[in-house]
Amino acid sequence: MSSTHQIAIGSIVVGLVVLGLKLVAWAVTGSVALLSDGLESIVNVATAIAALVAIRIAARPADARHPYGHHKAEFFSAALEGAMIVVAAALIFREAWAGILAPRAIDAPFEGLAINGLASVINAVWCRVLIVRGRRLRSPALVADGHHLLSDVVSSVGVAVGVGLAVVTGWMILDPLLAAAVAVNILWSGWKVMRDSLSGLMDEAVGDDILAKIAEIIAVEATGALEAHALRTRHAGRAVFVDFHLVVPGDMAVREAHAICDRIEAALAAAIEDAIVTIHLEPEGEAEHRGVLVL
Repeated sequence: MSSTHQIAIGSIVVGLVVLGLKLVAWAVTGSVALLSDGLESIVNVATAIAALVAIRIAARPADARHPYGHHKAEFFSAALEGAMIVVAAALIFREAWAGILAPRAIDAPFEGLAINGLASVINAVWCRVLIVRGRRLRSPALVADGHHLLSDVVSSVGVAVGVGLAVVTGWMILDPLLAAAVAVNILWSGWKVMRDSLSGLMDEAVGDDILAKIAEIIAVEATGALEAHALRTRHAGRAVFVDFHLVVPGDMAVREAHAICDRIEAALAAAIEDAIVTIHLEPEGEAEHRGVLVL
């Protein structure tokens, strides 16, 4: 089982533990704000399951119907997560409105906040694991899940402060108002998750740092060629697709030109994990005198 699969399974376990703690905190206090925090955790569990399914699909090798692989499955998971965040926000708004119309006292607030605080600490630790390891493994699903958990942690801190203020001041209306604020916060988080996933589905190019590394490798490793132009990149899950035109002298033997391509592909694969490279050879008459000049 890969590291990505193990982390995705860990997200489900952590999500269930945190959900249980938050529901206990709500049951102890009856707080609408703590209920809103628990509703968000239900989404966490659902999206963690969706992320695991997407990661399993993305790991499948290319086949006749999917010759470029299944890498984009993780982007669909991230888009689904954003949509589920919106659903959670709608549920929270409904509970908040009911609380605004009929505010109620909070029972055993400090016990409930202690339980909810433990859940928040677990979430904070795990969201860091997801973001750091997700970026290292280039998994959009894990990174999206981590950012969602981070918004959950921020919401939980705000909830704790708000519930404490409601208890101290006696203004019970603060409880449902805070729940509404939580909903707004996770709506913003959902928008960011969906925006990032859609950029991947739209074949967005790799970042400038990776693009500069690719150009440098081509310039160094293409000895014997003249230039490389029409460089294009895109990323899909863990995979990075690179294609460009390589101009070689018109009298160069096919075997020699092929050896240059092999050298470039090997160097790119060594520097960029899961790089998929396509090179189109052209004679020197096709040179455009722009792009990557061979060193």
